[in-house]
Amino acid sequence: MSTQKASHKSPKKITTKTLREMKQRGEKIAMLTAYDYSMARILDAAGIEVLLVGDSAANVMAGYETTVPMTLEAMIYHAQSVVRAVDRAMVVVDMPFGTYQGNPMQALESAIRIMKESEAHAVKMEGGREIIESVKAVLSAGIPVMGHLGLTPQSIYKFGTYAVRATEPEEAQKLLEDAHLLEEAGIFALVLEKIPAKLGAQVAQSLKIPVIGIGAGSGVDGQVLVTHDMLGITIDFSPRFLRRYLNLHNDILNAVQNYINDVKTGDFPNENEQY
Repeated sequence: MSTQKASHKSPKKITTKTLREMKQRGEKIAMLTAYDYSMARILDAAGIEVLLVGDSAANVMAGYETTVPMTLEAMIYHAQSVVRAVDRAMVVVDMPFGTYQGNPMQALESAIRIMKESEAHAVKMEGGREIIESVKAVLSAGIPVMGHLGLTPQSIYKFGTYAVRATEPEEAQKLLEDAHLLEEAGIFALVLEKIPAKLGAQVAQSLKIPVIGIGAGSGVDGQVLVTHDMLGITIDFSPRFLRRYLNLHNDILNAVQNYINDVKTGDFPNENEQY
């Protein structure tokens, strides 16, 4: 009597093609940040389409004021942890400040290291015309690139503020031109951060590639938030675009205080919690 092994169908992987098809049929794309195995595993199981290993790890994981200090080695470490957790989601890794601006060969080497050492699926690069040669160099190796325009946190010292970008006609026109330039170069998706909603919708409607917003209104093709902000783990950051779905800061604080109290009073461990 022959027996057949039960077939376990793996979840269908999200790819650049999947995201294009989602835009074409008007299905919104959900994207969140991830920096570690445990959280990435939960987010992937929940059905998130894209996980961004963001250089925002500098803020929420390492306590830096800006994303500028993040190193390539640190980004690869976080990306490795996330990739090991994921069955379905697409994993995109931020290329950190200083690894691609102004030097296409360095950009290519940095992107290759990220892809080879972390086994991630794509990289993300901030900027438009000023980094286009670096974008082309990375794309020339067959590495998918996600763009990022509007508020670009790696350039915070240039702008001196995290205020809304592209509110003036000249900057808005440059953003539009940069978006088309990046699409023509071959990027597969574009993040727009903290720009007027009307401009976000205009960019999304004028591009064939998916446009993901963070503070760019509802007229784009998807949304991204920093997971620690969305879950209420961080509490000192409250921009208008942020919706908190939980208040884990208080929940964790209370849980730890209860634990401390139980240890101090001898209530933990009780008889059922010891051998």
